[in-house]
Amino acid sequence: MKELEVGIDKIGLYVPKYYIDMKELATYRGVDPNKWTIGIGQEQMAVPTLASDVVALAANAANQIITEEDKGLIDQVIVGTESGVDHSKSIATFVHGLLEMNPFAKAFEIKQACYGATAALQLACDYVRLRPERKVLVIATDISRYGLDTSGEPTQGAGAIAMLVSAKPKILTIRQESFMHTNHQFDFWRPNDSEYAMVDGHFSTKLYQDEFVKVLEHVEAMNPSLLERIEAMTFHLPFTKMGLKALNAYEEAKGSHPIIDKWRSHYDASRVLNRRVGNIYTGSLFLSLISLLAKDDTLSAGETIGLFSYGSGAVSELLIGQLQPDYRQYVNSEEIEQHLDRRDALTVEQYETIFLEKQLVNDGQSAPLTADEVGFYFAGITDYKRQYHYQA
Repeated sequence: MKELEVGIDKIGLYVPKYYIDMKELATYRGVDPNKWTIGIGQEQMAVPTLASDVVALAANAANQIITEEDKGLIDQVIVGTESGVDHSKSIATFVHGLLEMNPFAKAFEIKQACYGATAALQLACDYVRLRPERKVLVIATDISRYGLDTSGEPTQGAGAIAMLVSAKPKILTIRQESFMHTNHQFDFWRPNDSEYAMVDGHFSTKLYQDEFVKVLEHVEAMNPSLLERIEAMTFHLPFTKMGLKALNAYEEAKGSHPIIDKWRSHYDASRVLNRRVGNIYTGSLFLSLISLLAKDDTLSAGETIGLFSYGSGAVSELLIGQLQPDYRQYVNSEEIEQHLDRRDALTVEQYETIFLEKQLVNDGQSAPLTADEVGFYFAGITDYKRQYHYQA
């Protein structure tokens, strides 16, 4: 029996209005700029203001892709994030309200480090496989923060990716078969009483590589011919050299092989956008996917794409996708570039000022905030309740 085609029908990207140039920041920090631009592969880093929080990022990303007709068919709004704004209330419920979605839909949030949105995508696909006339909205939204002048500073970022999951998708089908692995570790975590994440950088990088090798070895055991059929591999990219490190680790474990060379040939296209945005945690894999689809002219409809997801702690999974006949029509490279080019560059002083801003709350009230640009924004807190407005 032929598998029902389900997957990503639409995909949208939203990043904040501001960014910092990595060469300028490195020079200011007394670091050789090549260490950041070449060593970890980052050119720019998205910088969010208080008004551009994860809810606003998520709502703006979703608002780009869904229509009124879609809203009537969407049964679930699922958000993957590790930047929640409330210990109880999900980001998804805020987005559901802001976008005036179908009230007879459910909204919830998933957390497992950077893997959360992949779990959301899998849940969405499984739901649509059982109800092919319905749709699910999946959003990855995060703000990556490690502190000023820290070892993690150059791997920060902010942004959101929205995906509409449906039957007969226009962009990418997601196969039901996937390959996953869980390994309880402390490579990256953030205790409830800590503003910033705790990370063992060298261990986390090595663990990522080990997980990639383990998952691919599992693929070899379960479906020996599958890896040969994968034309390009996309990766969760907390920094854009990470995927190359994983490929090198697999080559070291298995020896030189044409498939590794093939995957390397597509790699640069898959990290173009990530170089300009930085680390967006749950959305980094899907930013890499958008980059590959928008920037790689050598791909063809019908080809198989691997999506390697990794979330510290650690959970990893390889999804298998197939490019649809007219996918290029629905991933507009020019519009994506315009979205990134609209941003304003910050000086280091401006960046540090924005980074250190705090939302002060007294007796459940905060000072009102103003929008950075057209779109949804966090307007402040009233009676302990987060308020969001739309700037026309």
